[in-house]
Amino acid sequence: MSDFTTLGLVSTLTDALHQAGFATPTPIQTQAIPLALEGHDILGLAQTGTGKTLAFGLPLIQNLMASPGKPAPKSAKALILAPTRELVTQIADALRALTAGTKLRVATVVGGQSINRQVSLLERGTDILVATPGRLIDLMDRRAVDLGTARHLVLDEADQMLDLGFIHALRRIAPKLGTPRQTMLFSATMPKQMEELSRAYLTDPRRVQVSPPGKAADKVTQSVHFLDKAEKPARLRDILARDPGALTLVFARTKHGAEKLMKGLVADGHNAASIHGNKSQGQRDRAIKAFREGTITTLVATDVAARGIDIPGVAYVVNFDLPEVPDNYVHRIGRTARAGREGEAIALCAPDEVGLLQQIERLMKIEIPVASGDRPSGSGAPRTAGKPQPRGGKPAARPRAENPAPGKARRPRRRRAA
Repeated sequence: MSDFTTLGLVSTLTDALHQAGFATPTPIQTQAIPLALEGHDILGLAQTGTGKTLAFGLPLIQNLMASPGKPAPKSAKALILAPTRELVTQIADALRALTAGTKLRVATVVGGQSINRQVSLLERGTDILVATPGRLIDLMDRRAVDLGTARHLVLDEADQMLDLGFIHALRRIAPKLGTPRQTMLFSATMPKQMEELSRAYLTDPRRVQVSPPGKAADKVTQSVHFLDKAEKPARLRDILARDPGALTLVFARTKHGAEKLMKGLVADGHNAASIHGNKSQGQRDRAIKAFREGTITTLVATDVAARGIDIPGVAYVVNFDLPEVPDNYVHRIGRTARAGREGEAIALCAPDEVGLLQQIERLMKIEIPVASGDRPSGSGAPRTAGKPQPRGGKPAARPRAENPAPGKARRPRRRRAA
């Protein structure tokens, strides 16, 4: 299909898309939108950055436009659940741009903001409610929101919600929605639990998939440096120095590690900020805004905090610490090469992280090219000569030792929704 007019969308939406600069639907949008408009439940699998928000947002808006009438007080006609505050904001901003010419209202509720203000916001009801599960349950416990009239449920980045233990929250929320309803579940990866989730909450779903689960975006160039833990900070500084004006997203495993790394970069003169669970929502919003505008060029983040970052200009993703959950690697590197652009993902692998790297490579069914160091024997095929060096230039000389970042693999802890 060549443009959005062929997908069955009403002129109000196609005009809004044109004004927003969207001319051609992505593959996931081409497949999902017509099926969703027909009322089918959707199980959508696609890489991050491929347009999943419009894939569920456009049919959702059109279906709501076909059912006019103000929402009842404290109610919502549609509910969208997302794992992080940043992703909630991103989704809501995209939907508000599309509903600007309609009477539909979009509201958000997330942790880290005044719950009393959110209670007041929900008093008059809303058409679309975008929420993190934890704060939504808080509001349900206060009887500030009634989901009985909601006939649409969207679970975005559902695999991440599973990683964070949100399945228990979903078990409390889903039964409160009205029936019959349409449910759409979108994810970048397809762990075994996702199959169980789809069977529990979707009815005869249509599966739309534009890339194999665990596959990175086609335009991401990947590489790995094998080095000691103590060498990581200096190697990161060497990487940043090669292209100082580029937007670089650096992933650390823990909140403490992210903050410590950021402060070290700032002390060395780098233009850096951090986002993680210990930051207030205002601090996180300001950091992302500065990063988007280029005022900050290096953003250090944890997996949870960075999930909602949709910035086409991110040129590099550096995995300072490898993730303990292999799927998170796919999500991390999906923060670059967005909107059809090219990007580079660089991993720093210490000896005690080789097992994590092996899990990532098994998931993605590839061997990540080696940029420097030697692949440990028994961890895969030998290093191949001539692999690309990130950001050009030669590998850094052996850097000075610093305190190592936490690296020992641990079982992921369950966390409550943001």
